[in-house]
Amino acid sequence: MKKLIALLGTACIIAGTSTAYGFKPLPAAKQNSLVNGCKAAYLMDFGSGECIYKENETARMPIASVCKVMTLTICLDAVDEGKISLDDMVTVSERAAGMGGSQVFLGANCQYSVNQLLKSIVVCSANDSCVAMSETVAGSEESFVAHMNKKAAELGCNDTLFANCTGLPKDTQYSCAKDVAVMFKNLLSYESYFKYSKIWLEDFAHPDNRSTSMTNTNKLIRKYSPCDGGKTGFTNEAGFCLAATAKKNNLRLVSAILGADSSDDRFSSTINMFDYGFANYKNKIVLDKDVTLNDEFAVSGGKKRSFAVCPERNCYVFSGIDKTPEITHNITAYKVKAPIAKGQVVGQIEVYRDGILCDTVNIVSAEDVKKAGFGDNFVNISENWAL
Repeated sequence: MKKLIALLGTACIIAGTSTAYGFKPLPAAKQNSLVNGCKAAYLMDFGSGECIYKENETARMPIASVCKVMTLTICLDAVDEGKISLDDMVTVSERAAGMGGSQVFLGANCQYSVNQLLKSIVVCSANDSCVAMSETVAGSEESFVAHMNKKAAELGCNDTLFANCTGLPKDTQYSCAKDVAVMFKNLLSYESYFKYSKIWLEDFAHPDNRSTSMTNTNKLIRKYSPCDGGKTGFTNEAGFCLAATAKKNNLRLVSAILGADSSDDRFSSTINMFDYGFANYKNKIVLDKDVTLNDEFAVSGGKKRSFAVCPERNCYVFSGIDKTPEITHNITAYKVKAPIAKGQVVGQIEVYRDGILCDTVNIVSAEDVKKAGFGDNFVNISENWAL
């Protein structure tokens, strides 16, 4: 009886702590749940952002190192904006080198490239590299966290608040499965992310001739062949968490698992969701960048009166595998004068699924169109006169 009272007392303390964090009790798991031993889950299509599966998706809870999804986003934003380059050298502060938890054991006052540090964050979730990068990008971790929260707000993640760039426990830090999936989807738009995410095992070289072995924390890289990216997280408060992505044919899926009871639960539940998504949904190509459109566009002042056009990129329409949505297009041609270069944007095409706009794609010229000379103009005038 004394043991039972002690256990009940502990449970009350845990529940009280959760209330202090602002987290609400979670409803019971669904009867036909795709996930096992997990508090929250979310599965979405990468291209359209449409939800495929959800469970307690907006419940606020700690997400541990999954918060590094946003840390990486802010860093890659800085690279894209030219504020830093992958070849820049970063001098590691005493504070960064002294971070606990997962790390690559950076040497204080030693220099490492931005490329090295980003790779270590993606592959082995290095806390020391996160802090070193935060200080490089924003001057301090506190200022960097402000950027993280601003970006989260821009993405519409209203159930997310960051308090540090590592995910180490802090009372005022939380997110939800839906927001995690949205933030991770955004991270996947950076092509450079995939240079690191598929690395399984690699040595991290230090300038003082040491090396640290890095192993990818995302076991699905080896366990589930369609998976080519992910971010794990674990603390006692957060449980086992995972944001992941997988691709088959034209369909890329994005998932989030929060609060799993074990590491196996987060990985097996993610596989269950991916398998369900691939078995029940598809992405049909409706515009092919390598195929010219049936319509030719008019041009003034050129050696020819019209020219072939094609989509700037492929366009896919997401739907259930047993459904055939109605696809319609609306084309807008810009007024253009020669000369026109192949690949030049000359219009737009709106793609509708069942009457709802689902994508807008630029239309580009499929050929060069040279400016008309005197002889060409004379021919054009003669032809118009004959008409």
